[in-house]
Amino acid sequence: MTYVSNHLSLVEQHRQHADSISERTAQFLAAGGNVAQVPSLAGNPIPPKRSAKIDPETILKRRKPAITRAERNALRKLAEAL
Repeated sequence: MTYVSNHLSLVEQHRQHADSISERTAQFLAAGGNVAQVPSLAGNPIPPKRSAKIDPETILKRRKPAITRAERNALRKLAEAL
């Protein structure tokens, strides 16, 4: 049993383009061109290291912690007493 690839027509569509690339490569090499193989680039660059310096201005801008459940209940009782 033989199977026909769905992508065969796609291959045939691009064959003319591939032949053109092959022809131009042959012309380049015949004219004295040189093809060099170089190592590939790394996938993801290493992120920069974090600074150990802490800006005093940043510390002052930090959010205050939320009030606790007990503090919220105490405020509610005070508001009801008014």
